[in-house]
Amino acid sequence: MLRPLQPLLTVAVPPHVHCGRSIKRYMLETLIALLPAVVMAVIVFKLDGLRVMALSCSIAVATEAACNRLMNREQTVDDWSALLTGLIIAFLLPASAPWWLVTIGAVTSISLGKMIFGGLGGNPLSAPLVGWAICHISWPAFMDTNASMMMSGLPAPLQQIKSFGLESIQHLDPMSLLLGQQLGGLGEVHVLALLAGGIFLLIRHHIRWEIPFGFIAGLLGTATIYWLIDPTAYAQPLFHLMAGGAVFGAFFLATDAASSPVGLVPSLLFGLIGGAMVIIIRVYGIYPDGVPFAILLANLFTPLLDRIRPKPFGGPYSFFDEDTEEAA
Repeated sequence: MLRPLQPLLTVAVPPHVHCGRSIKRYMLETLIALLPAVVMAVIVFKLDGLRVMALSCSIAVATEAACNRLMNREQTVDDWSALLTGLIIAFLLPASAPWWLVTIGAVTSISLGKMIFGGLGGNPLSAPLVGWAICHISWPAFMDTNASMMMSGLPAPLQQIKSFGLESIQHLDPMSLLLGQQLGGLGEVHVLALLAGGIFLLIRHHIRWEIPFGFIAGLLGTATIYWLIDPTAYAQPLFHLMAGGAVFGAFFLATDAASSPVGLVPSLLFGLIGGAMVIIIRVYGIYPDGVPFAILLANLFTPLLDRIRPKPFGGPYSFFDEDTEEAA
């Protein structure tokens, strides 16, 4: 008598269907999104900008390779993440940065900002901003674009308004700010190019809209409050968006997946906190452009914001995760 056929059950490790995305492809398309700003940096800052970007990227890749070797880990430099970190830290440095400053910025971004926490995805703070903060606090004179590049002929709107008041920027052309005709980090000031790259990332679904939207809304909203209080003392909101690295921070720094929260409400709040802190630092702080420090401060709120959970299906509503509250 023939026995009925038994179904063959195959057990495999998920995911069973792959969407086609990978870390390497994500990093590569982020580099493509930054390409217009790279071109503008070379056009505006000539060989100095190219020198800083090339040195920073090469040192970042070499540092990650050395860290992987010291940690007896498989090499990960082929996923383009170290190259992207090197390019971002270069964007935050002035085109006049000496070679040793670029080297320290790239080494600390990879070693202290990324690899010390276990590598890609484990860093609680944005890795390039860690290197930038170390360089900015340790060698402020070399990081001050107004002092190191004052002979370039480009305006320094944030430094001018901090030192001489609102009257000093009345003659500035908004279109020149959009095209990056201002002093700042060699890549962070090219607003139009960075905006195009950010829209490309949104279309490709590499970043979610909540953080950039919240960041820009927080920046414009806080700047509007100050401007309405005294329009003769505080700059218009659009000036704060076009000056410095606001657009760069909104699309390329605050959206770092490892150091930003997940979920709709946490991401919006994260962006709002970062954008509002930019204006507060610019108004009350000693640093003209508060974007990097604002995002670093917002990174510290990520664990708290990640406690916000949606309502469980069929359960009572709770704004925060009940399990986390009980554990606390």
